[in-house]
Order: sequence, then structure tokens, then C-alpha cells
Amino acid sequence: MDLKTYAARVGYTGGFSPTLDTLRNLHYAHATHIPFENLDVLLGRPIQLDLESMWRKMVEGGRGGYCFEQNSLFSAIVEEAGFRVRRLSARVRMGSTGVRPRSHMLFLAEIDREQWLCDVGFGGDGLLHPIPFRLGETAPQFSWKYRVMQEGSVYVLQSWRPDGWLDLYAFDLEPTYALDYQVANYYTSTYPTSIFRKMLRVQLPGPDVSRLLINHTLSERSATGITESTVPEGDGLLEVLETHFDLHFPKGTRFPIVE
Repeated sequence: MDLKTYAARVGYTGGFSPTLDTLRNLHYAHATHIPFENLDVLLGRPIQLDLESMWRKMVEGGRGGYCFEQNSLFSAIVEEAGFRVRRLSARVRMGSTGVRPRSHMLFLAEIDREQWLCDVGFGGDGLLHPIPFRLGETAPQFSWKYRVMQEGSVYVLQSWRPDGWLDLYAFDLEPTYALDYQVANYYTSTYPTSIFRKMLRVQLPGPDVSRLLINHTLSERSATGITESTVPEGDGLLEVLETHFDLHFPKGTRFPIVE
């Protein structure tokens, strides 16, 4: 991997020594420059998790991706910089306690024998910086706050909302391997009832405002609340993708959406 090319893609200007400052700054740069998006799924294109395909798409092609793509690429960058990494899987909750499949990727990076939870692939509700894997400790990040709690045999990442803590996802510490992600990725990108087949979803977090586009509704969430606006159909949608998420598609591109 050409780390200089990656750094230019995410606007990162620091070094690559395996320190906490490096990990924090790399995580922030990636999370705020490469949007979460499922547009290739809607276009009927396969989601490839080999490093060459992800590099070509997200680094050279200026695109985003969803969790398996984002965190597979970022964990490879972090390993290249000299960190020890443990890749994991999670069950997304987003407030629900119902059992869902292990359809999300995250990873732990080790610094001086301490584990840091890294996740650049959860979109607008996701982390800007890695957080220390310390149970119950609140981790402030600009306008947002996060914590990890233990619930029986699993750990739960939560984010703070005006009405209390919201469960984002639950995970354990069993290592997950490339083959496991390939199986989960095939389900999320091809199964008829997968949410990624049923809606257009683009997200980009920021220090003060996180943006989320679902079909034709653009939401902007800040610490004080959420504002929504309706996005026009046709090329109006392409303009929003370009203006708010730096995603560029030829005029006339259409994404089949199940409203």
C-alpha cells in the first residue's frame, strides 16, 4: 500500500509511527473523508473485499463504502503503520435489543498493551476517534459522547443522545477472519430483504454535524437536534451526493430505491 496516496485521499498530513496520536488522527481523517454508502449495491455491482478492489474504489476512485469495505481497508492501513489489530464482528442494535446477524465489522488496535476500539464504518453515528476499551468510561468527541458497557457475555457500544444512551451495536472479542466477512458481506449485499438492498443510505460524521441521506431525505444531526430536508429525484439526488458527500456520478445515473 502507498501510504502517501492514502494520506492524500483522507487529508492526513502526519506520520505513520504506531502511536496514539497517529491512530487518532488517521481515524479522524478517514471517518470524515470517506463516506459510508451502499450505492454499488443498488447499482447491482459486487462488493469486493480484496485489498486491491477496495483501494481502487475508495482511495483511487474517490468513493465510499460500507463497514466491511471501510474497516477492512482502514485496519490494513493501521497494520501497515505497525499496530497490532484484532478484527471483530458486531450485531447492530441502533436502540433495538432484538437479535440481529453479525453484520458489522469493527476492530481493536493495541498501543502499549491497551486496546482501542476503532470503527470508521458506522456512518453518521460512528466514532470520529478511536475510544479506549474501558468499560463504563465516557469518551467525549467534539459534540458527541460514547461509551462501552458490558451486558452479560457481550460488550455494547453506546452513543449519547438528548434522551439518554443509545445502543449502537453489541460484540464479543472472538476474532473474525476474512472468510467470515465475505459470508456476511454476501448476505448484506445480495439478500433480498437486506436493508442495503431496500434503501439508499449515505452517511458522513463530523465534529459538529453528522449527515445522513436515506432515499430522498437528508438529515443533519447536531448536539441540539435534527433537521431534515427533501432531496429532489433524478439529477437533484446526484447534486446532493456531490455537494454534501463528495461523491460524483455521471448525469443520468439512477439508483433503484424501494421507498
